Amino acid sequence: MQEVSELFWNASLEEIKRGYIYEEASEQYICLICGRRFTRGVIYPHENALYDAERFARLHITHEHTSMFDFLIGLDKKLTGLTEHQKTIVRYFYEGLSDNEIVKELDGGSTSTIRNHRFTLREKAKQAKILLAITELVEEKTAKPNKFISIPRSAAMVDERFAITEEENKAILQRYFTQGENGPLSEFPKKEKRKVAILKHIAKRFELNRHYTEKEVNEILKQIYPDYVTIRRYLIEYGFMDRYPDCSAYWVKF
Repeated sequence: MQEVSELFWNASLEEIKRGYIYEEASEQYICLICGRRFTRGVIYPHENALYDAERFARLHITHEHTSMFDFLIGLDKKLTGLTEHQKTIVRYFYEGLSDNEIVKELDGGSTSTIRNHRFTLREKAKQAKILLAITELVEEKTAKPNKFISIPRSAAMVDERFAITEEENKAILQRYFTQGENGPLSEFPKKEKRKVAILKHIAKRFELNRHYTEKEVNEILKQIYPDYVTIRRYLIEYGFMDRYPDCSAYWVKF
């Protein structure tokens, strides 16, 4: 399953469509798919041509990821709400095929069915806009909105364990990282919510877009908690980290 970073979820609709954001603090353009950065003012060479940072970011999307449409349509159903059959039809829409051409490509069905798919897609888009507007109005109206911490979109099951507000998260970290948030873990709790908060925090000790050997993972975790095997297992089980079946490489997933 394709993975999505928190940077992606914080981006605007226009930024998601183009595939990158501009970060003022670092003066960098950042790919929303892989996190690669391109510094403003730097000239990037590619195939006997020179590009400024933003143009190279656009080139990077096309060259490395084909297109944002391909990335988005490849996301899991729990993120897009689309079945594989619906994705196939939407891809034909994207490619500009007529209803008759789509029927031929599908080797069955009818043009009226395809028209219904077009209508349904537009209706879903309208509903999404309204829901987004409602959500933003609620957050603007609320004096102290209960913001929830971000969770790995790759989590096998998103349930009440992950419903942790930023305030709750801060309290949990203070309780279990008594020597400071960069220090060791005093104990590993039994309550599920507390586990999630702690595992999310521990996962930040690892770099994004980097593969680690099991030994490297163990060395990092040993500095946090003596029972590093348990921490490693829960990081994977809760979706904060993944590994190859042969355990040859580990990586964080948010």
